[in-house]
Amino acid sequence: MTLELKPSNGPNNSGPFARFSVRMKFMMQPGGLGADGSSGSADIIDGKAHGDGVRRKVRDKVEKMKAAYGVTPGLAVVLVGNDPSSEIYVRSKCKLAVDAGMNSLEFRLPADSTAEELLELIGRLNRDPEVHGILVQLPLPPHLSSTLVINSIDPMKDVDGFHVSNVGMVGTGQDAIVPCTPLGCMMMLRHYHPDLRGKTALVIGHSNVVGKPMARLLLNADCTVLVAHKSSTNIPQLARLADIVVVAAGVPGLVKADWIKPGATVIDVGITRVPAPEKGVQEDGSVKTRIVGDVDFENVRRVAGAITPVPGGVGPMTIACLLANTLSACCHLHGIDDASLQLE
Repeated sequence: MTLELKPSNGPNNSGPFARFSVRMKFMMQPGGLGADGSSGSADIIDGKAHGDGVRRKVRDKVEKMKAAYGVTPGLAVVLVGNDPSSEIYVRSKCKLAVDAGMNSLEFRLPADSTAEELLELIGRLNRDPEVHGILVQLPLPPHLSSTLVINSIDPMKDVDGFHVSNVGMVGTGQDAIVPCTPLGCMMMLRHYHPDLRGKTALVIGHSNVVGKPMARLLLNADCTVLVAHKSSTNIPQLARLADIVVVAAGVPGLVKADWIKPGATVIDVGITRVPAPEKGVQEDGSVKTRIVGDVDFENVRRVAGAITPVPGGVGPMTIACLLANTLSACCHLHGIDDASLQLE
């Protein structure tokens, strides 16, 4: 697998990140069902292996940047409160940033912090020349507005890609910082479909984090894009038309095998813990759990041409793309031509 962070030569390259695009080539675990829908099982898109490869390439580029320019990318992660899941995510992001050779800065605020206190911290990080990427872990406590907080981040340091400026630029086909999960999905899709033009794609879910930016990216790639959500009444019929199905609904096992067009590519973004009594009980007496996606994986894989598993699919690519976005932001903020960091 190769990772290139290189100048974009697309027509809409006037944005603050016009020089930087991410291009990847993947290996996949082969199955027996090809794009023609022949019998067998789908190719398994191994997001963990691919994410590991991306992080290795980013680490190599960071080391080359340090040697050539004396610059170390810095990622600042802000956590408000002590939500257990958020704490796990923050620890993982900070650890992997350090593993990539970056400076990792972690800022924790109490759950009752005011908006003014949080915005003051973000303002300091915006002005700090050693910080190139800022990530505020969501969700925030209920009294804080995530929209207000996200839009207070310098868009050039918004490595989550959630700032309204980046959202608008992505939506209008300009180069910008792309949200990490949709970016990882597009990387995997471009392997299996090098030319996405004319493909029919269905996005199930229309959140600001995944569904909407995913639909925009597919539209920018000249796909015919359908979007379904909780109020849609004909999702199975729409799915049967699609060459590509991206599911981010948060409903375990939502997508069934008879929804899928034979040979279609299925990207499962969903991740939910469900009871797993077959695994026994935990020390506190509660039933153990397992992680599942939004796709009925074992049955859908018999119809699809390629599919991401859960876990081990989209998740590892999301954090790898966070690191790639941080590297790209660092290059832009220091005026470094990323092509000069090309690794053979």
